[in-house]
Amino acid sequence: MKTSGALEAQSVQSDAARPDAAAPFAGPPRAQAGGTAFTVLVALGVSHMLNDIIQALIPSIYPMLKRNYALDFHQIGVITMIAQLAGSIFQPVVGLVADRKPLPYSLPVGMAITLGGLILLGVAGSYGMLLAGVALSGIGSSIFHPEASRIARHASGGKFGLAQSLFQVGGNFGGALGPLLAAAVITARGQAHILWFTSLALAGIVLLTRAGAWYQRRLHAMRAETARPGVQIPAGKPVRSLGARAIVRALVVLVVLIFSKQIYLACMTSYYTFYMIERFGVSEQLAQILLFVFLFSVAAGTFIGGPVGDRVGRKIVIWVSILGVAPFTLLLPHAGFALTIGLTVIIGLVLASAFSAILVYAQELIPGKVGLIAGLFFGFAFGTAGIGSALLGDLADKTGIGHVFLLCSFLPLLGIVTMFLPDTRKPRGP
Repeated sequence: MKTSGALEAQSVQSDAARPDAAAPFAGPPRAQAGGTAFTVLVALGVSHMLNDIIQALIPSIYPMLKRNYALDFHQIGVITMIAQLAGSIFQPVVGLVADRKPLPYSLPVGMAITLGGLILLGVAGSYGMLLAGVALSGIGSSIFHPEASRIARHASGGKFGLAQSLFQVGGNFGGALGPLLAAAVITARGQAHILWFTSLALAGIVLLTRAGAWYQRRLHAMRAETARPGVQIPAGKPVRSLGARAIVRALVVLVVLIFSKQIYLACMTSYYTFYMIERFGVSEQLAQILLFVFLFSVAAGTFIGGPVGDRVGRKIVIWVSILGVAPFTLLLPHAGFALTIGLTVIIGLVLASAFSAILVYAQELIPGKVGLIAGLFFGFAFGTAGIGSALLGDLADKTGIGHVFLLCSFLPLLGIVTMFLPDTRKPRGP
């Protein structure tokens, strides 16, 4: 690894030079580097949507599980923690391996493991079986994300923020649909109807198997193309060279930002339904619909953040997304019913725009390690959310849901550390 920093162009060239590396692969080999492979990005986005619909089912039926299994908030938090930790453990490893040797067929394998977890959840008769089911689903998700994110970057045609947003928005849209589908199918009919969603996992396996085969063919084509004399790999937009200390400092800042963002999102995802039921007396199904509204706004915000970051710079997006959302989170615990709904929409839109910008910023810091960075940041995000959810559940048992939301409302103030991020964009010449 070059700790003194390197240009994005060097990352593209080094990837193409390795016979087993992925490169932009829109169309025939000679045209690959020139444009964005939207078909690939859409396929990855749809697969991400299917994966995250499945991942979102359990948090969506927490009120039903709490009632049926006589769980307390701590046990609810442990479910989230197991799911998120399982979803984070393997991601850096998969990313590192994929940087050395692409793993196209790891995608359907991950979805197949998720399918196994889904089946276990549908037939679970105890708390322990629930934990085992969410663990399997989390492991499958952890295998899926790093390589899929890496493929998305190389299918970007240089529009890295747009590519990550298209990939991420599929997952966020799936996460938003999860509560809505759970309310219509599972809450209304019972836990066993989780098995209905195995059809989504099977569809994902088919789609990802075909995507894996397509990706493998493109890898062979790139080997042949880069072996030809005189082949030039067009460079991406150059980024500013940074020293080792600046890179380390920037990564620490990004970790703090991910921490603040993911803990707040864990609070909303795991406990928003309970908050609305307790504070405003809404029904479980209405609470799930309101959770869908929030998560849908998260999906929209994710899509917006990437292209805006490509245009105005990642640092500006991170500033606005993390620190800029603080006034709205601080107001939320004191708002009435209608204003609460409006505030959650704004919070979802603004806060979610950060992740694509943070991920692409980190990948620009250490070019050539796209899979590793994706695995580390996805893994850290999932792990932070899981541990945070468990701790917040324990706190909710002791102090109440309202106090948890009040405490979490201050987290976006940590966005002030964005001032320590260097500008990675290379200054324009005279």
